[in-house]
Amino acid sequence: MLDVLHNRVGQADAFRADVLSGLLQQQKTLPARWLYDDRGSELFELITGLPEYYLTRTETAILNTRAQEIARFCGERAIMLEYGAGAGIKTEILIHALASPRLYVPIDIAGDFLDQTVTRFRRRFPNLLTKSIVADFTADFDLPSWMPTHHNGLRVAFFPGSTIGNLNAAEVAGFLQRVRRHVGGDGRMVVGVDMRKDLRILIPAYADAAGITAQFNLNLLRRINRELAGNFVLDAFRHEARWNETESAIEMHLVSGVRQKVMIGGNRFAFEAGESIHTESSRKYAPAAFEAIALEKGWRVGHRWTDRAGLFSVFGLE
Repeated sequence: MLDVLHNRVGQADAFRADVLSGLLQQQKTLPARWLYDDRGSELFELITGLPEYYLTRTETAILNTRAQEIARFCGERAIMLEYGAGAGIKTEILIHALASPRLYVPIDIAGDFLDQTVTRFRRRFPNLLTKSIVADFTADFDLPSWMPTHHNGLRVAFFPGSTIGNLNAAEVAGFLQRVRRHVGGDGRMVVGVDMRKDLRILIPAYADAAGITAQFNLNLLRRINRELAGNFVLDAFRHEARWNETESAIEMHLVSGVRQKVMIGGNRFAFEAGESIHTESSRKYAPAAFEAIALEKGWRVGHRWTDRAGLFSVFGLE
């Protein structure tokens, strides 16, 4: 319990530091991981069910269709670590298919939301040991001492949902190395990766007609107001999705509608009308490009499962 408390206090300090430093940049920016407080995690779960958001249903279909193949890739008595677990909805598909899984370890920055996930998994899979880790998977952290050794089951990292697209090149490199350290030299990884495609499909997925993604993005300002004594007026900002060809990425921005000043815990930040805060990038890969990145960081692509239209891929790395 003390480890969890220390981790959450550390996250509060990191959140404050990221906000204050990010809003001082020429292009104001906030790390995407802070979008996922409890309310943000709830809103994201709503996004995954939107008609425009092809990613979840496409990846879910791949997992349902290829579950047995992926389970064989993971091996028997697998120790599964899920990074950025959230509600772990898609994880249930894989858990059902695994042969005698030994342990499920969801890892997430949103501690209270993670507690709900653990409770649900223990109810759904009473014979599966489930223990959580509250941590920011984009930063280095050590696995706790209660983790079974590599000799007691193959460690398999699960990273669905194309979250890897939210990481820049340096973060992807660090993450792949971190996971390799966590699972060991004989470990494996199952990771969802969104593919490059027509912008007429991409843009609406991040700017839905119902405005749920806008609420998700704006919730970050609400979080700053609540946790850091900010005074953002949410109606003075609008959500916008943009395509960055150089980065091969959809970007989410919060755009100031007026010239204004915002206070955050005694710190003042000026915004020009039309100036934005860049909150998230979602990079889209060609299969060969992702394979090259994985190979550079010590992983080999053992399998790639995809849908008929090639919208999305699930890679099996070893």
